Amino acid sequence: FYDDLVRNKIVLINFMYANCERSCPGMTANLAKVQLALGERLGRDIFMYSITLRPIDDTPAVLKQYAERYHVKPGWWFLTGASPDIEALRRKLGFVDPDPRLDADKSQHIGMLLYGNEALDRWAACPALTSPQQIAKYVLLLNR
Repeated sequence: FYDDLVRNKIVLINFMYANCERSCPGMTANLAKVQLALGERLGRDIFMYSITLRPIDDTPAVLKQYAERYHVKPGWWFLTGASPDIEALRRKLGFVDPDPRLDADKSQHIGMLLYGNEALDRWAACPALTSPQQIAKYVLLLNR
């Protein structure tokens, strides 16, 4: 994950799952507006990664259909993998609820967006439902 997707890049990372009926549709729709606000930089020097919390259900084909529903452009990838790897990545990136009961319930996942410039070691997070223009502004400030 780090070597292929994060090293020397500006990235936005969130966790979701395709059949989520709570926060995921709103977050994904909001991030679709962020991709537009980032313009030509998306896929060139800024990359967005939405990682499924339910890799057993969210096959590459399911994630492809989900991405198409939101008119995802090149540079925004919907990722899956082995369940233990996804869980380790989620924990390592800090997408964890301090209440173990809530943390175990994937339908209660936190709706945060992690963004950063790995080369400059600048990282921050905000709610994924923050104004798309504000998110884009924050991300673009990472390059200074």
